[in-house]
Amino acid sequence: MFKYETIDDLVSYAKEAEGKTLKEIDKNDMFESKNIKGKVGTIIEESYFGYPSNSAAEADFADVGVELKTTGVIRQKSGKLAAKERLVLNIINYETESFKDFYTSSFWLKNNKLLIFFYSYVRNADNKPDYRNFEIIKTILHEFNDTDLELIKKDWEIINNKIKAGLAHELSEGDTNILGACTKGASAKSVRSQPFSDIDAKQRAYSLKQGYMSALVRQYIDNEKLISFTSAEQLKNKSFEALLHDYFDVYIGWSTKDIAKRLGVELSTAKNKNALLISDILGITGTNLNKIEEFSKLNIKFKTITYSKTGTLPESMSFENLNFEEIYNENFDDSSLKEQMESIKWLFVVFQKDENNDTIFKGIKLWNVPEEIIDNQIRDLYDYVKQQMLDKNVVTYDQNGKEIINLPKTAFNGVCHVRPKGANRAKSMITLPNGESIPNQCFWFNNSFIKTLTDNLLN
Repeated sequence: MFKYETIDDLVSYAKEAEGKTLKEIDKNDMFESKNIKGKVGTIIEESYFGYPSNSAAEADFADVGVELKTTGVIRQKSGKLAAKERLVLNIINYETESFKDFYTSSFWLKNNKLLIFFYSYVRNADNKPDYRNFEIIKTILHEFNDTDLELIKKDWEIINNKIKAGLAHELSEGDTNILGACTKGASAKSVRSQPFSDIDAKQRAYSLKQGYMSALVRQYIDNEKLISFTSAEQLKNKSFEALLHDYFDVYIGWSTKDIAKRLGVELSTAKNKNALLISDILGITGTNLNKIEEFSKLNIKFKTITYSKTGTLPESMSFENLNFEEIYNENFDDSSLKEQMESIKWLFVVFQKDENNDTIFKGIKLWNVPEEIIDNQIRDLYDYVKQQMLDKNVVTYDQNGKEIINLPKTAFNGVCHVRPKGANRAKSMITLPNGESIPNQCFWFNNSFIKTLTDNLLN
């Protein structure tokens, strides 16, 4: 077992793991186990530090108050590094946590200092996780800065207040900004009792959301400097959403021409001109809100929505291409689609054309996908696509030989559907895990659904 006297000893030893792969670290033949998934942390604990894996209430290195965590890093198509997923922390014991304050909570006592091992999440030639060749990229001791801590305190209070109100069964990832209460268990049927209600609640764990973890990747590995527009002092008195409204609400009812004039910028003629104007309001160049620290850590993406003068909304809302390999091999509860829907907050920025064809700013709405939508309509779509692949029924032909792609259309459930984005069929062709070939497909929210979320801003 590794011996240490101070936190500095611990951090120095962790640094020695950088550049090593899991196969170099593993001393217990962990890779011979059929259930290797989720064992990265176990390998680091047992083989590198030499202590048995456990689920104790105190931090892993309790004498110095340090918790050990591992998290995967992926390279996105843009070339940027990002966290593969949220960082799951300790299980929430509803029965005891409700009687704590923030600084005596199980979250804070266990996780206020995190020794994080960032590893490269790579795949082999068969597109399967190549666990042996996961490499430790960086190890850091992370402590929350003052601004993050204010946001996390508010998140913890939201979670704890629901438990106190006997509403632990209504907890949702979308309730909070950085500190989440993610489902944790073998299945959605994993439940626990709660102190102020007879209704069993899903078992949940505290977690740091994927956006926050990606911001840490950019900070610690890419050494990227982010712009901040809030302070810990401001967040003591106002919510992040209220501070966001302070930026935008002054322009409600203004035309994009007048906003540009007020800001002293030239109104772009590009297709994404409204998105560029939003960036000007926030004081950044381009349309990547990840350059703003709070947007990056809170995983906020913005979408401009433009209504016609009669109040119709022509466009549905698209996401990236579906990962059919994952859908074929993974259950919905373990999917990146589910985590994406749980973790992203959407900033809808709403415009409307007037009788002179000027574009008028109508307001903003910060929205996350409700858990009931995730657990019903989105789960149904995922499971339907999976079953169609298993049945080899994605592609069929009518009596005239015309190809039919049997994936969910806009009428599937009134909320979401699947279809291509872009017109070049030949360049977008992919082979599904079942051998069928189709153009790449995106997940979409129906325009009628988006309208129900935002049309109240028109008035």
